[in-house]
Amino acid sequence: MKILTETNTKKLDHTILAETERWIESVVKKSLQRVPERKKRFKTLSDIPIKALYNPNDIPNWDYLKDMGFPGEYPFLRGAQPTSYRARLWTMRMFAGMGTAKETNERFKYLIKNGQTGLSTAFHLPTLYGYESGSPMSAGEIGKEGVAIDTLADMEALYDGIDLGKISTSMTINAPASILLAMYIAVGEKQGVPMDKLTGTTQNDILKEYQAQKSYIYPPEPSMRLIVDTIEFCTKHVPKWNTISISGYHIREAGSTAVQELAFTLGNGLAYVEAGIARGLDVDDFAPRLSFFFNAHNNFFEEIAKYRAARRIWARHMKEVYHAKDPRSWRLRFHTQTAGVALTAQEPYNNIIRVTMQALAAVLGGTQSLHTNSFDEALALPSEEAVKIALRTQQVIAHETGVADTIDPLGGSYFVEWLTDKMEEETEAYFAKIKEFGKGSMLEGAYVGIRNNFYQREIANASYQYQKEIESKEQIQVCVNAFKVEDVSNKKPDLLKITEEVGVQQVESLAEVKRTRDATKAQACLDMIREKAQTKENLMPYILDAVKAYCSIGEIVDVFRDVFGVYREESIF
Repeated sequence: MKILTETNTKKLDHTILAETERWIESVVKKSLQRVPERKKRFKTLSDIPIKALYNPNDIPNWDYLKDMGFPGEYPFLRGAQPTSYRARLWTMRMFAGMGTAKETNERFKYLIKNGQTGLSTAFHLPTLYGYESGSPMSAGEIGKEGVAIDTLADMEALYDGIDLGKISTSMTINAPASILLAMYIAVGEKQGVPMDKLTGTTQNDILKEYQAQKSYIYPPEPSMRLIVDTIEFCTKHVPKWNTISISGYHIREAGSTAVQELAFTLGNGLAYVEAGIARGLDVDDFAPRLSFFFNAHNNFFEEIAKYRAARRIWARHMKEVYHAKDPRSWRLRFHTQTAGVALTAQEPYNNIIRVTMQALAAVLGGTQSLHTNSFDEALALPSEEAVKIALRTQQVIAHETGVADTIDPLGGSYFVEWLTDKMEEETEAYFAKIKEFGKGSMLEGAYVGIRNNFYQREIANASYQYQKEIESKEQIQVCVNAFKVEDVSNKKPDLLKITEEVGVQQVESLAEVKRTRDATKAQACLDMIREKAQTKENLMPYILDAVKAYCSIGEIVDVFRDVFGVYREESIF
């Protein structure tokens, strides 16, 4: 049984070391003779070996003021805000999107009525890939995995009756993010909310699309140009907007380990910082509005350590490498979503338990915003019953458990601090590899790593290893590889179904918008985007003009496809 510390003994407390050895010889070995340990090997999901017991010798160089500090101050290990949830609870931001804009608007209002404090929008696959609903590429997919948005008319319906001046909105959109942001700005203007008053987030994280989720359209370099355009535009005109939600969530859902999620996400964040600086922007002008998006998976303490390490790593690099002077640039703020990949179709009500534990880890790790998955999501888009239970899960954690009453309650735990340090160490090792690819640049290293399939291979290997462990029962998944029953007695949930009629309605609606808009003005806007895309000028003002003229997402993206080209990934298998 591994208990003793593998560290330079000159820095250890030798009294504790001697007492540990005594305890092992006189107590532990006798116990193990009677009852052996239940596993040959204990480890996290990132394959980090876990000892039976941790003590001060596991963190021998630990310095409270240097390594931890205080919440709201450098290095932000203990939290992004000085008073954490004692002042304000995390934003309860449930992800929603299905069918038409009208149907999703009704779900938004249902969630707000039940206590949700922020909106989060899921778009259907055609929107993610820049196709309008009338395209042959959209057949069979309209409204199935998110809300169908084609033009500003849909966006107006999506937020009808919802005051954008009083609620923040997150939009999970990447390659066409500049277009959806322009639509949101236009809806705000129609409501009388100027763009400098809008609050929310566009995911807008294209690097992780090449690495994991694969909803890219253009090659990396022009895609990055569009992202920096949004950063530059929002810095000047939409100052309360989070311009990127740098997303580890999808990296983890693709099969990565927690360490890979941490390293690749923060590495991408530093790449965006370099891209903004290369544009000529001052790092302190835009870095405070960068935000992050992490997964909450099943290994409870590893997830908590991941969030804590993320804050310290980001703070150190922003201060020491990129020389940001504003403490807000050092502060990492993040949204969390529980792990969809951890949910099972078998006995789906068990997913309520999984989601509760994952959400608790996110809260103990200090998240600013949280989405809890619904128990039926391994089977379909969430039903109203399921999404209400998911929201109630957050409310119970917030108001009934007491975990929000003190800041960083696990801080100082020998195990948690050791694991935090270990994840930071392994993250820095990945950073070194990426920088080597880019000859010192995280941005160039990201480009090279994408094109040589470094990220894809690392994630694929981790996913394969995890699947082998499930099949060999090294990892137990309840009701999947253990505790299975043939006749499940618990009630099957009523599932949400999106019919093909939704697609018919959406195509008809799009045709009506095109029939009634000013066609000459719309074409002029598209021509202007084509012209400006071939220059280095910021494209956001021209995209904004186009969406106000009711040009569709597909029409605008098609212009960019012509100018920028499309990206084709080389298979690694």
